[in-house]
Amino acid sequence: MSGKDALGPHLVPGSLSWFLSFSPSLHLPLSFFYLFSHPQGRDNMCEKTSYMFLQKELPDLLNHHSVGLVQSWYMQSFLELLEYANKSPEDPQVLDNFLQVLIKVRNKHNDVAPTMAQGVIEYKEKFGFDPFINGNTQYFLDRFHTNCNSFHVLINQHTLLFGGDTNPAYLKHIGNIDPTCNVTGVVKDVYGTAKMLCEPYYLVAPELEVEEFSAKAPNTSNQVVYVPSHLFLVLFELFKNSTRTTVKPGYPAVKTLATLVKKTSTKISDRGDLAERTRAGPLAGFGYDLPISCLYARYFQGDLKCYSMEGVVTDAVIYLKALSSEAFERLPAFNKSTWRHYKSTAEADDWSSPSSEPRDASKYKAKQDKMKAHRTL
Repeated sequence: MSGKDALGPHLVPGSLSWFLSFSPSLHLPLSFFYLFSHPQGRDNMCEKTSYMFLQKELPDLLNHHSVGLVQSWYMQSFLELLEYANKSPEDPQVLDNFLQVLIKVRNKHNDVAPTMAQGVIEYKEKFGFDPFINGNTQYFLDRFHTNCNSFHVLINQHTLLFGGDTNPAYLKHIGNIDPTCNVTGVVKDVYGTAKMLCEPYYLVAPELEVEEFSAKAPNTSNQVVYVPSHLFLVLFELFKNSTRTTVKPGYPAVKTLATLVKKTSTKISDRGDLAERTRAGPLAGFGYDLPISCLYARYFQGDLKCYSMEGVVTDAVIYLKALSSEAFERLPAFNKSTWRHYKSTAEADDWSSPSSEPRDASKYKAKQDKMKAHRTL
């Protein structure tokens, strides 16, 4: 039996049906070690290998998203990348054209996060708040943005390595990745940016106090293999919140402690105004930046945790893997469990509440369904 016959009459290699036939859960997460261990340059087989990987991987990553305008962007990009499914990397023109397509796709998807956030706002304004739908929406958005992050990491890694547009200031970088990322240096750079944004609005900005400790090499800066742009995004969101809540006279400086033991930990502490932290205003954003920062921190098996003692202190701790061989991508799997999550039915509360009778969440769901049916009519 030929390969085409084995795939079935409609599963022609390179077609939409062919990509849909693959289980997305088969996507293998990559590690920092894998991403930065390949040599740079066009004079070896690396670009061809990258091309062969991305021509299958990127369409698969685009295979799971659907929401309004964003859906049209992803479908268009999917079809553009699909054209290279069966083209040989031995042709230099194919490699150059593929590079230009990746740059075009990357630029087209720059506004995915704010567009998705606007879509969620519009949905809530039209249909109101439903705790069950809200839970499923958050579940979807976490997985969606994680997948988007992987998509951009792979594209940027290829375009930075083979696009010939190397920034002289980042000659040690391998694509996205800095093999010797100075965590304390990034902290100071990010805080400087947050301070510049804070001062025009509040005419003042708190000072920054930095401490660092390394168990591997005392009295040296903490270094880790990481994507500096990811660390910048996570830190910027935290410092933006810290600066705007500690601008009042008499508030102490924002403190940062960076440590390196078995993992890299960075703690940001401020004693800002809790009311200001929850109030909309300058630098407050639209509510999606911090959740996306958490996803960025977790992408390579790290984490972001926030702890607050009301009126006393707020601590935000970023954890990063110290060993590049342990920093694998954290990616969503798409399988039957995913589908069951969306189809799960509401159940009654099984914990006591202040009311005399346990609340039955299924009744709330039935009431919401009835209201939606009336709206439809």
